[in-house]
Amino acid sequence: MLTLTRKIGEEIVIDNKIRICVVKIEGKQVKLRFEADNQVVIVRSELIADVANSE
Repeated sequence: MLTLTRKIGEEIVIDNKIRICVVKIEGKQVKLRFEADNQVVIVRSELIADVANSE
C-alpha cells in the first residue's frame, strides 16, 4: 500500500495511463479529477457490487 499527500492542483499518475488530480479540498471532502482511457472503469468503492451485477 502507498499513501501520498497532495495539494490542490497536484496530480498522481498510475502506470502512465491514469491521471488523478486534486481539484478541491473543502472540510472533510476532497474533489478529484480522473483522466483515463474509456476502457478503464472508475467507480466509487460503495458502488462496486452494483457495477459487477450490471455486467
